[in-house]
Amino acid sequence: MEDSCCAESTVSKVNEAADLLDFLGIDVELDPLCGREETAFSKNVMRKQRNWERRLEAKKSKRKEEKERKKLSRQNKGATEPQLSKRVIKAITKERLEEARGAGLRLCVDLSMTDCLSPKFFSQEISRLACQIRRLYGCNKKALQPFRIFLTELREDSLLYKECVRMNDGFTNYLIDVTEESWFHLFPSEDVIYLTPDASEALEYVEEDKVYILGGLVDETIQKKISYTRAKELGIRTARLPIDEYMVKRPNPKNFHSKILAINQVFEILLTFRDTKDWIKALTAGIPPGKGYMVASAVSTDIINPPEEL
Repeated sequence: MEDSCCAESTVSKVNEAADLLDFLGIDVELDPLCGREETAFSKNVMRKQRNWERRLEAKKSKRKEEKERKKLSRQNKGATEPQLSKRVIKAITKERLEEARGAGLRLCVDLSMTDCLSPKFFSQEISRLACQIRRLYGCNKKALQPFRIFLTELREDSLLYKECVRMNDGFTNYLIDVTEESWFHLFPSEDVIYLTPDASEALEYVEEDKVYILGGLVDETIQKKISYTRAKELGIRTARLPIDEYMVKRPNPKNFHSKILAINQVFEILLTFRDTKDWIKALTAGIPPGKGYMVASAVSTDIINPPEEL
């Protein structure tokens, strides 16, 4: 009983003292637990800050090491190969293309069949064809031995010409021959080989004195044998890329296989074969896997590791 009274007296005195301090405007920290919680919170923030700073420093160090590695690699490469400026590279490329226009192997894109494009997707296919022409020219620019490129039956008032100008920067300055004339009137018929997937004869060589004609049709076109029929009507020799001789059909769930290639893909194959004299390398370089073909030597590997669904 005495203890209880003593406790009550103590509490009363503490309250009185608190009231007095409050009246006098003196702040006293009466809750040490709250202080400990705030201190713990501050320590967590500081620890996270230090961790973030360490990670940031590690990233900076890694970027610096990568930068030094690339710099060293460029220096080592420069010790064996001369570093050419963009201006010099551009001048060399221009010189090669101009030489090709004088004596290069001739390749012509026959643009007389744009009216055979799918009416439903005409504008889309015209844009795709313009894109393929840009890629073909870009591939030729990179070649050590460029072809002389002709775009025949391309009128300046045509939708394709306007689309080429719109989509392809510098199209009017391309180092190629653009003409409204037909290839049939430009070249002797005995020098011409029209490349079409419907031909029975497989192309064996790329001959320097021949003119190779590609039909200006995109692979979305649903009409068949257009270029083949046109060449046969004119009595022109036709040939196909030797896909059947060096490649096989790749197994796939959709059983899709196509030999119809974009003009820039056919051109890349011809360019690669001219440089390597190897049809396997050339076909592998130009035919995308989505066409459903692979080189014959890869058959066993493909059976062991079947491809994913296209």
